[in-house]
Amino acid sequence: MDVFWTLPPVSRTIIAAAFVESLLVHGGLISPLKVLFHIPWIFKIFPEVWRLITPFLLTGGGLDFVFDLYFLYKYGSELERDSPRFTVPGDFFTYVIFVGSVITLSAGVLLQSMVFTPALIIAFMYTYGQVNTGRKASFIVIQIPVELLPWANIVLIMLMRGWGQAQTAACGVVAAHLYEFLTRIYPTYGRGRNFISTPVIVKRWFGAHRSTQTYRSYGTSYQPADRAARQAGPGSASASGSSWFSGNSWSGRGAGRRLG
Repeated sequence: MDVFWTLPPVSRTIIAAAFVESLLVHGGLISPLKVLFHIPWIFKIFPEVWRLITPFLLTGGGLDFVFDLYFLYKYGSELERDSPRFTVPGDFFTYVIFVGSVITLSAGVLLQSMVFTPALIIAFMYTYGQVNTGRKASFIVIQIPVELLPWANIVLIMLMRGWGQAQTAACGVVAAHLYEFLTRIYPTYGRGRNFISTPVIVKRWFGAHRSTQTYRSYGTSYQPADRAARQAGPGSASASGSSWFSGNSWSGRGAGRRLG
């Protein structure tokens, strides 16, 4: 349990919810019909809005139950804890909401799939590969470039479960690449604006107004907000708050020194 509580909050919640839901479904305690994505059951007089979330939390049965939970744990927690893409509290939550929305529209609405867990795992793998470009990853018994990991898993899904399941999983690549394009590729190389930013209310929800949080494999470190402000120092304040030609531009220069 200590390992579980050291996980970052979003990944921890996803893993716990997937474990409980899948255990209830595969254990026969609830019907899978209660959690699958089906548009007519969502938009009706008494809408079953939970179906917008539960399709992302249903793992496969048998060994897939273990592997799906492991992949959610490995790639989700490593992205949330150590990825340079998610440095502000709440960034990973925004990422999950965005890729989940794209997967719902592509896999659920267009392909009429009912379970999105494989697509979410593939999205995590894709983003993990983009962050760790150049590294190697284990796939079955071989080592492959980490960028190829989602594609290798899509091929494996196609061989074991069919083309339809592979198409659903590929929607994870679409969602994760769209996030990558809108937040990094277009702003960096196209000199455009970043169209996806974490709302202030989400940042505050994850404690941005209280401290700067850094999740590590051994736990969580916290940096108080006032310390971050002090570390910025007066130099940063003068750079952003006053111009070189402002009335106070020479007031903080210190005593002069005569040359020669």
